[in-house]
Amino acid sequence: MPELPEVETVRRGLAPWVEDATILSVRLNRPDLRFPFPEGLAAALEGRVVTAVRRRAKYLLMDLSDGRTLLSHLGMTGSWRFAEHPIDKPPRYYEPGTEPRHDHMIWELSHPRHGRSHLIYADPRRFGFIDLYDDVSTSPYLQGLGPEPLGNEFNAAALARAFRGRKAPIKAALLDQRVVAGLGNIYVAEALHRAHILPTIAAGTLVRADGRPKKALEDLANGVREVLIAAIEVGGSTIRDFRSVEGAGYFQHNFAVYDREGDPCPTPLCPGVVHRIVQSGRSTFFCPVCQKAP
Repeated sequence: MPELPEVETVRRGLAPWVEDATILSVRLNRPDLRFPFPEGLAAALEGRVVTAVRRRAKYLLMDLSDGRTLLSHLGMTGSWRFAEHPIDKPPRYYEPGTEPRHDHMIWELSHPRHGRSHLIYADPRRFGFIDLYDDVSTSPYLQGLGPEPLGNEFNAAALARAFRGRKAPIKAALLDQRVVAGLGNIYVAEALHRAHILPTIAAGTLVRADGRPKKALEDLANGVREVLIAAIEVGGSTIRDFRSVEGAGYFQHNFAVYDREGDPCPTPLCPGVVHRIVQSGRSTFFCPVCQKAP
């Protein structure tokens, strides 16, 4: 499932071509994805201008000229792409007519600088969904989310407040969207490795008795930022199904531990080998030598 870097990559790919564009027409090729399309969706979108393309956590948000906001979740196989793309290299993963049965929603756009194009939402497994809100702040998907890990509100002090007294493993605590928004299994594993923290230790052990963060928690906050920024710079990670607006991401080639079971730890001078365990039904990858309990 796409995590923050993948959704941010999609947002950055869409924004220059969709912001300020008028939605001329909308064609829905089926009534639902994971959930039914909102009633009257096509009529609600047609004639509207997309004023901004934003992201919150793992959700893509498109603000419309009538004050409404479209919310999109990509699920496991969802993607936005252009049938025609007025840049010098077209999307690498798409040729018109390829697998049209998965093209579930098609917008015809008119942009004041780029002209007309068709924006397509495809989702072979249909785990993604689309919703439309008069006030997106009321969306249940956005309620109670923690700070954005690339925003000013995210730091070691914020993590210390969230982790104080918590006995849950640090990996589970970081995956809690109420603690920090947008992190998933891949980037939590990578951030914990960068900070040299075992994924199994209790989150509360990273907080001092007076509530201040330990040095390891400072390292973890920095590690989260670093790994997300690095992933965004190369278009996120393509494990199986993710594709950005312009093709596949490449961060999977830079994984230190995720999906690297049995490989040597990449930490300089570390003799460890990457291990895999299962936590809450999900794979956890780590180095048992250089990742420790602070």
